[in-house]
Amino acid sequence: MTDIGIGIVGGGYMGKAHAVAMAAVGAVFETRLRPRLEMVAANSAQSAERYRAAFGFARATDDWRVLVADPKVEAIVIASPQSTHRAIAEAAFAAGKPVFCEKPLGASLADSLAMVAAAEASGLPNMVGFNYIRTPASQYARQLIKDGVIGRITWFRGEHTEDFLADPADPATWRTQGQANGTMGDLAPHMINAALALMGPIRSVMAEIETVHATRPGPDGPVAVTNDDQAQMMCRFDSGTLGQMHFSRIATGRKMGYAYEVQGTRGAIRFDQEDQNAIWLYKMDDSPAERGFRKILTGPAHPDYRFFCQGPGHGTGYQDQIIIEAKDFLTAIDTGAAVWPTFRDGMEVNRVIAAAFASQAQGGWCDVASV
Repeated sequence: MTDIGIGIVGGGYMGKAHAVAMAAVGAVFETRLRPRLEMVAANSAQSAERYRAAFGFARATDDWRVLVADPKVEAIVIASPQSTHRAIAEAAFAAGKPVFCEKPLGASLADSLAMVAAAEASGLPNMVGFNYIRTPASQYARQLIKDGVIGRITWFRGEHTEDFLADPADPATWRTQGQANGTMGDLAPHMINAALALMGPIRSVMAEIETVHATRPGPDGPVAVTNDDQAQMMCRFDSGTLGQMHFSRIATGRKMGYAYEVQGTRGAIRFDQEDQNAIWLYKMDDSPAERGFRKILTGPAHPDYRFFCQGPGHGTGYQDQIIIEAKDFLTAIDTGAAVWPTFRDGMEVNRVIAAAFASQAQGGWCDVASV
């Protein structure tokens, strides 16, 4: 075993998740590389020190540049706002350090293209954090589709819907300001990534993107909302298959509505993240008396599950998805082989989002390759 110094930029919600994952991954997966929580960076010295003490880092700083340059920091996790991703990643690659970046890759397609260029010029391991597609259930769904179990795919439906801004009386926050923080920048990337993972490249899109609640309460009166609440998008995959997706942060009653359905000539698959330890499988080869969706509970026979628990149906959780990501990142560093999703894969998500906005602007279908 060899230890590796980890630096994490950002100590909030995702910073904590990645710190916990890096502390646990060696024991869970018995990785050859064993992370050492070397340094955490935050916006202030006080918050950085608080994160250091809470999460077990050796040191803290209020300047991400200090973290990137430190020789004891050998790999970097970016868990800060999208607007900071490009500068941190470019500096890290220039310093010769592998990078794991939270989604979306960049705050814009231009940022993402620049980050891919920096990553590929460096030749260093790079990954993007799309955690939901890494559940044992969704990994199994990908395997079933690849193996042709449900035949030739004929249709895809996906959604990422939540209700954290469903109440129009909820106050304006940073989430309601700036395109990168809207639904298309926040929730849509996860389901678009899932569509690419399950179905392959997207050829063209037609989207409608809207702000439903134009203002929200502020301390001095109504504040204009400058980004989108929800969107719908039809798409055509390179395979020729038709699909549709829906994204919303105002979907009343939905807490983690990351869900998809894939239909094929010999069967179908359904999944809903609110029940992340199961998929529903329909097979036309079943006898007519038994033909229907069957619920398959994940267990040790499914990808990555056995490292967490030996009991079928006992289940994995959100934090386990981040631990799986940590394992994959360490594997990429250890072997030197690219592990999906790389920065280029993350950039393709940004390209689809840019095409969706272009479709909205021009009022029709937009070829993804044209943006």
